[in-house]
Amino acid sequence: MALETLRVRPDFLRAASARRQGTPGFLLQARARGADEAADPSTVRVGFTCSKKVGNAVARNRAKRRLRALAREVLPLGARPGWDYVLVGRPGATIARDYADLRADLARALAQIHGAAK
Repeated sequence: MALETLRVRPDFLRAASARRQGTPGFLLQARARGADEAADPSTVRVGFTCSKKVGNAVARNRAKRRLRALAREVLPLGARPGWDYVLVGRPGATIARDYADLRADLARALAQIHGAAK
């Protein structure tokens, strides 16, 4: 399954207004793309964001690196093609939480988002 990175603001805004699932380490926003959108329906698109509440630039970049590694590891197993996902870092938690716990958080959040989709 191909992972593509979200880069433009309107994609992030559309994901922010769709389903969301909070976890102790981050917030997952997800939405199914419409048939009229230009993106390939067989790809999964993912974006990462951390506000200044997370910390200075070093802390935000570290949090985003952890979220990117998490997405590369977990999304190919649990994500659905044709969906957009945005992982939003949480102050303190994204950096401090154990990586195995973050991985479990993402798997659980995906199951809850897609369980609600049925």
